[in-house]
Amino acid sequence: MTSTSVFSALAPYGWDEAWADAFAPYEPEGLLPGRVVRVDRGQCDIVTADGILRADTAFVTPHDPMRVLCTGDWAVVEPAGNPRYVRTYLPRRTAFVRSTSSKRSEGQILAANVDHAIVAVSLAVELDLGRIERFLALAWESGAQPVVVLTKADLVPDEVTLSHLVRDVETAAPGVPVLTVSALDGEGLDVLVAVVSGGTTVLLGQSGAGKSTLANVLVGEDVMTVQAARDADGKGRHTTTTRNLLALPGGGVLIDTPGLRGVGLWDAETGVGQVFSEIEELARRCRFHDCAHESEPGCAVLAAIDSGELPERRLESYRKLIRENQRIVAKTDARLRSEIRNEWKKRGAQGKAAMEAKRGRWA
Repeated sequence: MTSTSVFSALAPYGWDEAWADAFAPYEPEGLLPGRVVRVDRGQCDIVTADGILRADTAFVTPHDPMRVLCTGDWAVVEPAGNPRYVRTYLPRRTAFVRSTSSKRSEGQILAANVDHAIVAVSLAVELDLGRIERFLALAWESGAQPVVVLTKADLVPDEVTLSHLVRDVETAAPGVPVLTVSALDGEGLDVLVAVVSGGTTVLLGQSGAGKSTLANVLVGEDVMTVQAARDADGKGRHTTTTRNLLALPGGGVLIDTPGLRGVGLWDAETGVGQVFSEIEELARRCRFHDCAHESEPGCAVLAAIDSGELPERRLESYRKLIRENQRIVAKTDARLRSEIRNEWKKRGAQGKAAMEAKRGRWA
């Protein structure tokens, strides 16, 4: 199969010239490039120019959980064999990582090579702004552009109430688009489709947030089973149990994830700083460069709280996430993770440049 036909077959899944260049050293061996659609129990499904292949991941299961194969990776796979093996994967541009619930302070990669991170939040329950801020910190740290999508907007028919809820979320998400959508009546879906039509988008949120319903609407068919949320608390059961990658009919790729009960930070200092950018900007005006914003004289952050410019809840949330992140960094090899993250960012910049060049040729 020619490189042109490979490009044509894989372009809907995000293949571009930068990925082709990264794969070039493996081409003389007759190996195939493909994108990982899902991973489960040491096996994975990979979309290639020859169709969907099932492959074993034994060769790419290192002791470092940051380097295991995950949904969204571009894999290098054998053209035949029983079993067929994934040899390696191409260097990641970005990766969405959270800390695991284990006491070993390990990171867990949820999705790789992501351009947009949609944080789905249900309007059927009371907003948890702290949780939204936590998701956004991880999204910013991954290198993806976060978007907050408030689902089930039809359950808030009063426009004034809805505008207040949106404003509260916008305060917790500076610099992040906040969309309201309703899969029931189609409100806001056209804007969401436009957002996800370019690049790869990961869909995040708690169980019951309406992620599977959104996935079905975006894909245009019922690819995900939808379960009703419990009346008592608006939470749902885990509809999606694995991470799945889906090509969208209007362009772009969607990675749906299981509902996340726990979202621990993982070396997300930069992400936390972006979520709380107004606090960090204020902190630069404090009299002392190491101001803890507790009771120090000349503290611009405390002055902003006294004047009503900064909600006290924001400062408390900022302190909580900073402390949590510092504990994680203290327990793990920050230098190694920093090197990995810098490599992702370098690859991401190269990939975006290739995408812009491709769009220019198509224009």
